[in-house]
Amino acid sequence: MNGKGRSIDNIAIERFFRTLKHGNIYISDYKSISELKEGVKNYIYKYNFERFHSSIGYKQPMNYYLKTVQKAA
Repeated sequence: MNGKGRSIDNIAIERFFRTLKHGNIYISDYKSISELKEGVKNYIYKYNFERFHSSIGYKQPMNYYLKTVQKAA
């Protein structure tokens, strides 16, 4: 499972954090921690509910997830 040399385990979350940093944090001029928290919260909402992802056929992640869960039930 996890351990030294198993970087593939973290690839999805590492990619997300890279996208978050380059798409929001580095280009925003946050003046306080509370502004940063609100900005990150808004970005994550947009990332999951509004943004189309090419890796899942240009669908919104939450819609794709919900359809997958409905099929499994």
